[in-house]
Amino acid sequence: MTKEVVHVIDLESGNLRSLQNAIEYLGYEVEFIKHPLDGSLMHAQKLILPGVGNFGHFVREFHARGFVEPLKEYISSGRPLMGICVGLQTFFNTSEESPDIKGLGLLNHDLTRFDDSDKSVPEIGWNCVETTVADPNTLFSMDPGSRFYFVHSYAGIVSSEDIQRLEKDGWDLATAVYGSQRFIAAIVKDNIFATQFHPEKSGLAGLRLIDSFLKQQKFTKIVNKAMSDVEKTPTGLTRRIIACLDVRSNDKGDLVVTKGDQYDVREKTDGGDVRNLGKPVEMAEKYYRQGADEVTFLNITSFRNSPVRDAPMLEVLRLAAKTCFVPLTVGGGIKDVVDPDGSQISALEVATLYFRAGADKVSIGSDAVSAAEKFIASGGQKSGTTPIETISKAYGIQAVVISVDPKRKYVSDPADCKYKCIETKIPGPNGEKYCYYQVTSQGGRKTHELGAYELCQACEKLGAGEILLNCIDKDGSNSGYDFELISQIKGAVSIPVIASSGAGNPEHFEQVFKNTTVDAALGAGMFHRGEYTVKQVKDYMNDHGLLVRLDEGME
Repeated sequence: MTKEVVHVIDLESGNLRSLQNAIEYLGYEVEFIKHPLDGSLMHAQKLILPGVGNFGHFVREFHARGFVEPLKEYISSGRPLMGICVGLQTFFNTSEESPDIKGLGLLNHDLTRFDDSDKSVPEIGWNCVETTVADPNTLFSMDPGSRFYFVHSYAGIVSSEDIQRLEKDGWDLATAVYGSQRFIAAIVKDNIFATQFHPEKSGLAGLRLIDSFLKQQKFTKIVNKAMSDVEKTPTGLTRRIIACLDVRSNDKGDLVVTKGDQYDVREKTDGGDVRNLGKPVEMAEKYYRQGADEVTFLNITSFRNSPVRDAPMLEVLRLAAKTCFVPLTVGGGIKDVVDPDGSQISALEVATLYFRAGADKVSIGSDAVSAAEKFIASGGQKSGTTPIETISKAYGIQAVVISVDPKRKYVSDPADCKYKCIETKIPGPNGEKYCYYQVTSQGGRKTHELGAYELCQACEKLGAGEILLNCIDKDGSNSGYDFELISQIKGAVSIPVIASSGAGNPEHFEQVFKNTTVDAALGAGMFHRGEYTVKQVKDYMNDHGLLVRLDEGME
């Protein structure tokens, strides 16, 4: 039986594989359109315009490839069109992100940057939507009880007057609230439908919405499900739980998920091979089904002897993206490299391969330290060549995560330390009352003088969009997160921070959200060893008054 074809405009912007996987999962075939003159746009019956990253770059590319008039003709024909993220933003007049670039002007409104005085920017996480129409079913299967995944710094921020004006123009709207600001989450008018969030990364709720659009069932019956309304968070986002998999090859050459204490991942017996806790693709799917809000793969060996295009992590991502419809992050080896054949490959090219394989974000560790050191030494001058800068410029800051591995360095007098110190509740070995968090690199093997506070501030200025905050002192301890470290870094930056290292039971997740303003919390060993599931953590948090995403089908 021939499958119905869905056409997707491909401007080589971000992760299209996950959208392709979602559409194919729903029983359709996908064909990409890279140029409007190849004839495929003329014959398309269902069209999707996805995009991530910089508004100006995307719109310029859209014009350069000659898509503007053919897309307007497509819309005039009455055939269904769906925009996603920057695909939605393209319909606006202008964006503060690129003020000299004009959008298509189909929606008479402008995009502005979120105010970061009361929240982290970009918005990264799971938010709900509110409809402004009498019958919410006109917005396909956009159940107001569902949570959808948002990742953006710029939005169509609206007042009640703006909403009324746009409704008079014939638009049906869904809005969301982030902090104190209301913005456009989705729009519908005639054959046009577009979302600011990523339905292909929004679990079952997102799959249901894509299916409803492809079937053109605007009046799909909404399935109401239990919500976790026990808490109204300051941002409106749920408490984000991330499952992390440390991946490397063992002595037999098999790719395994492993975990150790202070980065020692070898068994103490049985020949000392790498500790094997499971296969990465299977474990990622397991955590997705348990309700993980994101899955992170940390490649802790970089597979130095493998050509970049054949790197084992690429296949891991391709396979994981077929069954995990939540954001995927990959770290390790995202840097300028020299292939075994001597060819030079830039960090941007490496990141592009990972995005094409199914990653939504890349995590940069050791190279972030060297970039920050050079940035600080230069007096704050950007080179424009660091992996942070090149990748964020091409794909947006939300695509770049900085993985920080600090450890405590006790000092007797903060006046004698040039780095930001804290007065700690955990005295040092000689009774010291102060410490700063000293940065390490290369998996904790190399110690730098630089402080984590200064590192994170420098990386934010270079273009990082999120901080994965590890803690060598807590790694493998199962004793809970380091609240003092987390609070210091949250006070240093305006971008989201993920707490990592130390989680050993569900109570630790509850504690970190109640004792800090952290944006997300990550777990690893406790999940890998089967001591707790992601669902058990979320159920515990829900029972203790914390707002979590409870997706259908959680196991």
